[in-house]
Amino acid sequence: HRTMTAAGYPAGSEFLWPYHHQYYWDLTQRIYREELDPAFDGATEAGTPFCTPGTPACDADYAYAERPDEVRDAVARIALTGRIGKPLISFHGTLDVLLPISRTSDTYARMVRKEGRGALHRYYRVEGGTHVDSLVDTFPERLRPLVPCHRSATEALERWLDDGRRPPASRTLKLPAKATPAERLARCPLDG
Repeated sequence: HRTMTAAGYPAGSEFLWPYHHQYYWDLTQRIYREELDPAFDGATEAGTPFCTPGTPACDADYAYAERPDEVRDAVARIALTGRIGKPLISFHGTLDVLLPISRTSDTYARMVRKEGRGALHRYYRVEGGTHVDSLVDTFPERLRPLVPCHRSATEALERWLDDGRRPPASRTLKLPAKATPAERLARCPLDG
């Protein structure tokens, strides 16, 4: 548990870990690794699912720091810089255990501010949101769907681009405790 939270997986998300282990973590690792470092496993296409450490060319043993410069060059070509040139709205679930918020969007928001582009960016941390909404029906009292937040963010971005109306300041969108699951599915106001 300590290793997982130290790696950025949020405390309180433990109930999501088994599902993500079964369906997402291994697959995501192999997809990204195959795209950025296809030579790691030779002719094998996208690795060996759920291989155990010690298996030849197993992604469980992948050590990025030990890979050749070409791999770091491939990563550098797609790396985010924070140097945005147009208005951008980001939102991210605080219970995302595929791409943990503390290691991804929180970092990106800091990068944008460091580059002096914070006025062009709004960042909404969606309390109780995950990476996808597939488990909202399974855990309706613990999770918040992102679909309504996507709608709200898209509408806010359109107003910002078309009419110059700036969206509310970046913030954490609290999980509405008294809202029913149906109400959470219908609304995601960006102003609080």
